[in-house]
Amino acid sequence: MHSTSPAAPAGTHAHSSTSVEDHAALVRELLAPAVARTTDPDSFQAVGLADALGRVTAVAVTSPVDLPLFRNSQMDGFAVHTADLHTLPATLPVVGEVAARPGNPAALVAGTAVRIMTGAPVPDDADAIIPVEDTSVATSLGIESVTITRGRAIGEYVRDRGSDVSAGTELLPAGLRLAPRHLAVLAAAGIATVTVRPRPRVAVLTTGAELVAPGEVAGAGQVFDANSIALTSAVRAIDAEVSFVARVVDDHAIMLAALREAAAASDIVLTSGGISKGEYEVVREVLGPLGARVGHIAMQPGGPQTTAVFDGVPVISFPGNPVSTQISFEVFVAPILREVAGLPAATRPVLRLVHDIRSVPGKRQFLRGRTLGDGRVEQVAGPGSHLVAGLAASDVLIDVPTETLDMKAGDTVETWQL
Repeated sequence: MHSTSPAAPAGTHAHSSTSVEDHAALVRELLAPAVARTTDPDSFQAVGLADALGRVTAVAVTSPVDLPLFRNSQMDGFAVHTADLHTLPATLPVVGEVAARPGNPAALVAGTAVRIMTGAPVPDDADAIIPVEDTSVATSLGIESVTITRGRAIGEYVRDRGSDVSAGTELLPAGLRLAPRHLAVLAAAGIATVTVRPRPRVAVLTTGAELVAPGEVAGAGQVFDANSIALTSAVRAIDAEVSFVARVVDDHAIMLAALREAAAASDIVLTSGGISKGEYEVVREVLGPLGARVGHIAMQPGGPQTTAVFDGVPVISFPGNPVSTQISFEVFVAPILREVAGLPAATRPVLRLVHDIRSVPGKRQFLRGRTLGDGRVEQVAGPGSHLVAGLAASDVLIDVPTETLDMKAGDTVETWQL
């Protein structure tokens, strides 16, 4: 038996002029269980560092060791006793060499120097490193000596054990999205795995008998399926996992089977197409009788929207025109997935319009825009939901409020960064 959203009785539709804010709140409520799973300790995963880039730490990570692990040299030069440098220049015999390799060097004898390389362990009793550039080396009768022209304070150019971090200190907090620098400190501390939150598993179903895959030959009445790559790429860009992908023809039984498979593999199912009021709207035909909320949002593009719960998994359904699909994802789903992924919220720069804009009465418009680098934005192409080239040429959405009909050049407008 298939469960659906409890927000509407079976076979009914939501009100026809739901606001963007109200629908966004509904989607957030619907996705709350999937989001909660990512912070459930029973779902946490231990992954190797090679696979941890972009993942979010589930718990704080503490260092099991001191860093550095041992006293070592910050410079190529000579390890010395500063007490031997009261009078400069000072000449000392060079009695050995310490390279950055395993082992413990012998203690430094007073009145001598040891050649040392960057990262090499500092001999006991040596209390400073003299950089090479402050020395000159000579050999007489087979004995090498170093003349030091500039003295150094005790501890100079010596990296003490634990001077970066001591054992037991927190290296990384919980809830951090792992960047290369974070993985580097884990590796430096000898940590091979890190406990991370699970990624939300997202299924993508695109619908329509007219769809063909890019690279195939489009026959009469056929169009290339842009929504599959658009949605799967958008999901991956926000560090969620694409768990299932299918292109579904307008057939009730095939759509039902695809939903079953998608729900079994996923925490969230996204669909595109098949939710308008006409015939052959397979998503609406399958989910509507099961209690889905099928209605219209006061926005352009992206007016038709549907939500449901199928086999316990939330289903968010977008209209099929490519621009509508992509903008619907950005407005309703992307902000939630960004939070789960530990990403900052997308910025909403307020910019000045280059030219006049006339909006649609009663609809919140998301026009495509291009920023000009001086605090201004220009509209790209028209408002049509099929204008994919215009969206590709844009870097922001111009957010025109529902109650606004006309905006003039120079007016300020909020934008959504793409």
